[in-house]
Amino acid sequence: MGLLTGAVVMLIGGYNPITAYGALFSRVFGNMYDFGETLRQIAPLILTGLSVAFAFRTGLFNIGAEGQFILGMTGATFIGIKFGLPWYVHAPLAILVGALLGGLWGALVGWLKAKRGVNEVISSIMLNWVALYLANYIVGRFLLEPGQQRSSDIQATASIRIDWLSEMFGNARIHWGIFIALLAALVFYIILWKTKQGYELRAVGLNRNAAEYAGMNVNRNVIKAMFIAGIFAGLAGTFETLGVFQSQSISAAFPGYGLDGIAVSLLGANNPIGVILAAVLFGALSYGSAGMHFAADVPPEIIRVVIGAVIFFVAAQGIVKWVVAPIYFKRKKDERVV
Repeated sequence: MGLLTGAVVMLIGGYNPITAYGALFSRVFGNMYDFGETLRQIAPLILTGLSVAFAFRTGLFNIGAEGQFILGMTGATFIGIKFGLPWYVHAPLAILVGALLGGLWGALVGWLKAKRGVNEVISSIMLNWVALYLANYIVGRFLLEPGQQRSSDIQATASIRIDWLSEMFGNARIHWGIFIALLAALVFYIILWKTKQGYELRAVGLNRNAAEYAGMNVNRNVIKAMFIAGIFAGLAGTFETLGVFQSQSISAAFPGYGLDGIAVSLLGANNPIGVILAAVLFGALSYGSAGMHFAADVPPEIIRVVIGAVIFFVAAQGIVKWVVAPIYFKRKKDERVV
């Protein structure tokens, strides 16, 4: 239905939807390089989607994945540039620092909610901007490449690109983060559904009062949930630096992966498998939109219309369940009474 809606919009705009979707498909699967770059596009969406989904599962709304993503990038960039270590220490250390910074940025949101009663939506949105300008300051003050608006390149020992696999995919930027993102989905599942801590986190999300009555520390679980969610988003930023760009730019706007993670989480119904599938769809549509633009002259913004329509139709099941169904059954009941 989302694709059909996009086709209608294209027809209204005077574009050929068959040509446009064919160009999108060709852009994603037309050659090994584009297919590899599509995989690269999907990896951070999986992680930011998991970040938002984890918070949702624990009763929190993590709008701050964007800021956690940026802090993850910055931590990995700093370690990648400033430290000279063997590759088997350097890359893991950069990943760890980036993940922890993302986690701590998320935990700050959790602490503000647990200790001060600050709504996590408000605080996380504000902290996104703080993270953006803090990252720009760190890059500009300590890591800047002379004469450019970006940091120096990370050292080769901090890179997580897989050279032999990149060559197989036409020198696409394939890196270990793609596989770690899939592993993260498994970790997501194990934490929430196979551990005592996960049971507590879900219980707090479902009913805080009942969880507190059962003896669970609600405030501690709120902070812990946001810390774990931040780790997922921080990893996404870490892999973008160490595996894709090998440096960090001074940015005037958000990268967008954290905000896109909200849509991925909603599409995936906050389920790790669903998040992976939603990230595949979202990443393929996003990367393929360039093919629509160049081959069919369709504005890439139209692909956002398609994505928005997909989200709407996925959400429609909730509309039916919570709005339409009660009205329908009430009418049926009234008819039986009459």
